[in-house]
Amino acid sequence: MGRRRIHWRRAIIVAAGLFVVVAGLAGLKACQISTLIEVGHTMEEAGPPPEAVGSAIARTESWPVTLTAVGTVTGVEDVTVSTEQPGIVSRLGFESGDMVREGQPLVELETTVEEAQLASAKARRDLARVTAGRTRALVEKEAIAISEQDRDDSALAAAEGDLKAIEAQIEHKKVRAPFSGRAGIRSVNIGQYLAAGTVVTTIESVAGLWVDFSLPQEQLGRIAVGTPVKVTLRDQAPLDGKVTAVDSAVDPLTRNIKLRATLSARRAPLRSGMFVTVAVMLPVDTTVVVVPSTAVVHAPFGDSVFVIEPKPPGSPGTTLTAHGQLVRIARQQLVKLGPARGDFVAITKGLAAGQEVVAFGAFKLRNGSPVLVDNRDQPKQALSPEPEDR
Repeated sequence: MGRRRIHWRRAIIVAAGLFVVVAGLAGLKACQISTLIEVGHTMEEAGPPPEAVGSAIARTESWPVTLTAVGTVTGVEDVTVSTEQPGIVSRLGFESGDMVREGQPLVELETTVEEAQLASAKARRDLARVTAGRTRALVEKEAIAISEQDRDDSALAAAEGDLKAIEAQIEHKKVRAPFSGRAGIRSVNIGQYLAAGTVVTTIESVAGLWVDFSLPQEQLGRIAVGTPVKVTLRDQAPLDGKVTAVDSAVDPLTRNIKLRATLSARRAPLRSGMFVTVAVMLPVDTTVVVVPSTAVVHAPFGDSVFVIEPKPPGSPGTTLTAHGQLVRIARQQLVKLGPARGDFVAITKGLAAGQEVVAFGAFKLRNGSPVLVDNRDQPKQALSPEPEDR
């Protein structure tokens, strides 16, 4: 009987202890949940923290009207140099990439056989000349018929013709530069046998460059010979030129008209065959609203900018930071883009001049995000930017 009472007493003590532990844990958990709920309410009232961004004011500018196209660079003089006669290369007069002058021998082929034929032809010419001289003297003395003189004069002319033919053949064994310019990659070597028509190299004149491009036929009435253009290669300053030729016919498949511009100066990075951007500068200006191109957010549903506005009354969060900075919101606004120039782009619809937009940091925003404007240490932007470390 006594043992049974002791057993029940121990069970009651253990149960009471477990109840106290469970009650304590439940109370602790309830306190934690209450604290988290209070923190959530506080954060909801405070709103998300503001993002630091750079801003710019949309402004109006007078921009020239331009027509943009993709062009191909070609040399004013650009030729592939080939051999006229077959033979073995005996001498090279240039290396790949050399500047060559007009008439400079580039490749000389072996002329051993032709030199021997030339010596023989000179001997026949000299003999024919002496014979014709003697015949002329005898005819003057009326010692022989004048027909003898005609025959010997004809033989002299034939000998001189044979000599010139061999000299021309020897000259054709020399491949010369047709004009001054820069040589391309040399594709032949000394001792190599070359068939007639074998390509030796290419030569491109350094005097200037052409840029060929096409525009829709609707623009033909706005362009004439002499219209200025700007040609741009990626990460390079634009080059000035002008339209120097307009094709006589429109392509019946694309309905485009082909044009050619000549650059007024040549830069080292440009080479024949390169793709460049051509901007035809029409003689009229238009007023546009412009913003930095970094302000535009591109998305499948359309292009947009974030307009910075004051926080509406009653919105969550403070309007001033602890340091007294003004907190505002960024409203996402769909826009329609126009032409671009340098670091700026024109807005044709959706934005008015004078509105402040997020120029740097727009990628981390969403509609209604609070923002702090900090325009310190912002990169410079220009209509005609040039790399500082070129």
